Amino acid sequence: MRKLRHDEIVAFQKIQSDKNRRFPVSAVLENIRSLHNVGSMFRTADGAGLNKLYLCGFTGAPPRPEIEKSALGSTDYVNWERQEETLTLIRQLKSMGEQIVVFEHCEQAKSYNRIEYRYPCVLVFGNEVNGVSSEVCALADETVLIPMYGSKQSLNVSVSFGIGVYNAIASLS
Repeated sequence: MRKLRHDEIVAFQKIQSDKNRRFPVSAVLENIRSLHNVGSMFRTADGAGLNKLYLCGFTGAPPRPEIEKSALGSTDYVNWERQEETLTLIRQLKSMGEQIVVFEHCEQAKSYNRIEYRYPCVLVFGNEVNGVSSEVCALADETVLIPMYGSKQSLNVSVSFGIGVYNAIASLS
């Protein structure tokens, strides 16, 4: 088996993908402190065809060189908006019928691969140290965890984001 050259990958992507395709999945980023994590999440959101990113609390927003370093231009293709109050946004999205799926260690949290998604849905990811706020967790329709088998209790938030996003679109893609 031969590895594809860059020009072949680009040609394959043009044939296989619809650059304007968006899945009925959005994500809320609550108080993400690392701009590099935010950039990685933009890049993943673009690759996965997410509908929208909501940047809440003190989560950094483009244009910022630290975001662009890992976003690699994806900030130009991802629908995003800035929201100061996460709780107000979650209440609004929930009232519009969006399923709220919070990635956090909560009572009755289910493994990421056991969630039944109802679309449209919003995935919520929180701060690298404190996670998603308790107030937002209280409004969740589902809470999700990614099982950890080593000594650490969690993954980097941008890695968790990638796992969560691709799991949420798996049945739609």
